[in-house]
This record gives sequence, C-alpha cells and structure tokens, in this order.
Amino acid sequence: MNRRIDDIEVLRAVAVLFVVLQHAQGNLFSWSSPALEWFYTFIGGSFGVDLFFAISGFVIARDLLPRLQASGSRRQAWYILLAFWVRRAWRLWPSAWLWLAVILGLCWGFNQSGVFGSLRANAEATLAALLQVANVRFALTFGEGEIGVSFVYWSLSLEEQFYLLFPLLALLGRRYVLPVVLVLIFLQCFAPRLQSLWLMMLRTDALAYGILIAMIHERFTAGRVPAWLHGRHLSRLLLVLALLCLTLLASRLPVPSFSMGLIALLCAGLVWMAAYDANLICPPGLLKRLLIWIGNRSYAIYLIHVPAFFFTRELFYRLYPEEHVGPAYFFPYLVVSVGLILMFSELNYRWVESPFRRFGARQSRILLIQGRTPETMAVLPAERI
Repeated sequence: MNRRIDDIEVLRAVAVLFVVLQHAQGNLFSWSSPALEWFYTFIGGSFGVDLFFAISGFVIARDLLPRLQASGSRRQAWYILLAFWVRRAWRLWPSAWLWLAVILGLCWGFNQSGVFGSLRANAEATLAALLQVANVRFALTFGEGEIGVSFVYWSLSLEEQFYLLFPLLALLGRRYVLPVVLVLIFLQCFAPRLQSLWLMMLRTDALAYGILIAMIHERFTAGRVPAWLHGRHLSRLLLVLALLCLTLLASRLPVPSFSMGLIALLCAGLVWMAAYDANLICPPGLLKRLLIWIGNRSYAIYLIHVPAFFFTRELFYRLYPEEHVGPAYFFPYLVVSVGLILMFSELNYRWVESPFRRFGARQSRILLIQGRTPETMAVLPAERI
C-alpha cells in the first residue's frame, strides 16, 4: 500500500482554498465594490479544480497501475478493480449524498430570501449528481436556467467518470494507457476551451497529466529528486511562480485562448514536485501541519462551502431584513461562513467521511483476499463482473 504523501495533502489544501476564494464572489459576497472588483480582476481561483484533477490522476494511477501489473491472472485483476471501485464509492458517496440532502432540506425549509433557488432546480441538480452526470447538466443548463446550489458536483461527476473508465482501460488495454494519455493531453493542450462550456466540463488533460506523472515516477525516478531541485530556494521559487501564473491565468485579465492547457500543465508541475515526497512544496513546520489538516478535509470543504455561503446570506437576510448586504457586511459574512465551513467540515470528516472510508477499505481488502484465493473462483467469476 502506497503511503500518503504530505505534499500532496498540501496541494489539496491549496486547491480547495483557491476554489473557495473563487466561489465567494457572487455566492457569498453578492454585492459589488471597488475592492472586490480589483481583487478578482487579478486573482482567480478556478485553477483549483484542475489541481484537484491532476492530484486525482496521480493518486489513482500510483495506486492502481502497480496492483494491476502485479496481478497474477485476469480474474485477480478484476477483483483489484472491483476493490478499487468499492473503496472509492465508500470514500466519496456518503458525504456527497449527505450534503445533497442537506441542500434540498435548506432549499425547502430555510429559504425565505430565495437564495437557495427553486426546489425543482435543486432536485434536478441532485438527480444529475447522483447519476454522475452533473457536468453534462451544467453544460446544458448554464445560461439557460437555474443550475442549483450543488453546481460544484460537476467536477465530482467528471472524476467519477474517470474512476470508471481509466481502470477499465488499465485492465483491458494496458499497453494503450500511455498512448491514450498522451493523445488526451495533445488534443486539449491548445484547445480554445474558454469559448466552449462543453470542453470546460469534459476536460481531462489535468487527469491525464496526473497519470503520466505516476507512470514516470514509478518507472524512472523511484523517488530520487533531481540534483537541480535539491536547493530548497529554487523549489520554493518555482512554487511561487507557478501559483502566481495560475492565479493570473484564472483571473479576468486577458489570457490566451489556450490558457486552460497552460493551467493543466502548471498544475501537473506542482504535482510532479509533490510526488517526490521530499518537502519541495512546503517545509515541515506549523504551516505545513495546518495545510495538511485542511488537505485532509478538502473533500468536505469542497462539498460544504457553497451551501455555507448561501446559509450565511439567508441568515443575515432574516437577522437584518431591511439591510443585509454591502461592503459593511464583508467581515461578518466572512466570519460566519468560514466558521460554518470549518465546523461542518470537521464534523463531516470525523463522523461521515473517515468511518465510511475505513469501512470501504475493509470491504476492499476482503475482495483483494478473495481475488487471491482459488476457492472463491465460483463466488465472483471474472466474466460476470
């Protein structure tokens, strides 16, 4: 079992913090002010999603490809895939379903201001999320009607589609993994995705970069840090430059039509540095411990932050019905929403995410044991999976 890489957790924290920052505009701070306009002109956080994608591609390929390569038979390989899917389902679905239910409950019972939108739109968004097609619904609905509070599930649906298709490719066409990865990167590298919502919602280049990094690290580097990266100052400089470029490419400033390809490449560079597990992203210390704490809860934060934003707006609407928006409310909104996000993310991590993840890991281990035991051949034939 590959152990967790602390620098990857740090990158998860960076990704979710920038996503929350991006979504605060409009979803939390519903007003306009010169300070907010200036800030969001130069700072964008949407690249956090691509960083999540690159991390997912790396983590999944790092875990799955060596297992499949070491499998002794096709039947055992199928068990490995089934164990992987079971582990991911128990890791992701309980929290996702819980917060879909919470959103519907808030839309129905805590929505005097109408900030949560209509129950019908949120029900449609919930169904799309449950069916893992939220990205398709987003592309069809954006600009045409209500998207719903659970709009962030589009990226989760894209990842779920990846979790289904990539393992099948790795099993049934192992020799084609590298060519497919390279083709996906090449086709999307210069694609003008800013002009196509469908290309945005179906983007897979960051995921492909993550897979490529896992393959390179396994076959060639074996964790050996390149000599030119040994200097800590150089790695920190590269990190700062990458984050600066990412925030500018994701901002409102004029950018090339192929900026999404550059964002995916820069995110891949960060994951490549983190993959060495040599503290190249963040040195040990208080800051790293804090970022690891956030990274461990990044999935919960991602699910919770938008409903927390809307809950804050509804709360202030009820407390101050005459006047509840504007620059004077910036810090009260910020404090309440951040408090809600941290509190419920911690509760979700401790009481939902972690217990179900451990349960899924146990079920996964049972399947892996069955896959290695000849006596279980009749229990789950490979051809029936």
